[in-house]
Order: sequence, then structure tokens, then C-alpha cells
Amino acid sequence: MFDPLVWIGIFLAFALIIFALRYFWQRNENRQTDSKADSLRRQKDEHGNIDFVRCPVCNTPLAKSDNLSSKVFRPMNTPDQRMIVMGCPHCYPLAQAGIKRACPVCGKPIPPDGYLVARLFNHAHNKKHVIITSCSEEQKKR
Repeated sequence: MFDPLVWIGIFLAFALIIFALRYFWQRNENRQTDSKADSLRRQKDEHGNIDFVRCPVCNTPLAKSDNLSSKVFRPMNTPDQRMIVMGCPHCYPLAQAGIKRACPVCGKPIPPDGYLVARLFNHAHNKKHVIITSCSEEQKKR
């Protein structure tokens, strides 16, 4: 019915279309994963490597739009303040499925109404540094 050269041409055209679709599909997937990673906060760790900023309560990477729920206690003009950290939008006020709230200091589970106790250091040039010291479960023991 058709000449064998026509069949070979049809086969090659079909293969070319499949390879082109596969190429553009993979390229689109790579763009989507890059945009997800670009929306996450990043910071340098103690070794100078760039890592994601994570919630200290649930260890979930934070997006640039995510804020931690916390309270800083007065006086505001001191270089060292007490603060409590309740969590991020993923774990506070309601934890999402699969998210576990745990203290990074003692490793104990933190209840939904629990929090982390921390010290907030206000350095020069409006730089802030937070050190987690304990959790609400440890505070109950004292």
C-alpha cells in the first residue's frame, strides 16, 4: 500500500514528535521545582554553606511568606531579651498532617499549646540572633 520509505518517514516523524514532547515536558518540570526552591528562605549555616531556614519547632522549611509566631518580652531596649516561639503556619495553631512538634534541645514532643523558650540577642546594625534554651515541657519540671 505504502512504499517502505514512506513508512520509515512516518516512523521518524512520530519519534521526533515524541522526543520533542518529552524534552519540553522535562524542561517544564525543572522550572517548577526551581520555582519551589526559589520561594523558600535561605541562610548560611555555621560552615558557610547555604541551607533552608527551618521552623525550630517542626523543622519544616519556611517559605519567604511564612512567619514564626513568637512573643518577645520587655524591656525592648536591652541587648538580651526572653522570648517564646510557638511555631510556624505549618505547626501552629494547628499542626498539618504528618508534622511533629518537638523541642530541638531535649527532643520531647511539644503539645499544641506548648512553646520554645529562647533568648533574643539584639546586635548592632539591627541584626538579631536567637538561641533556643528549653521548651514549655522542661519549664513545667522546674
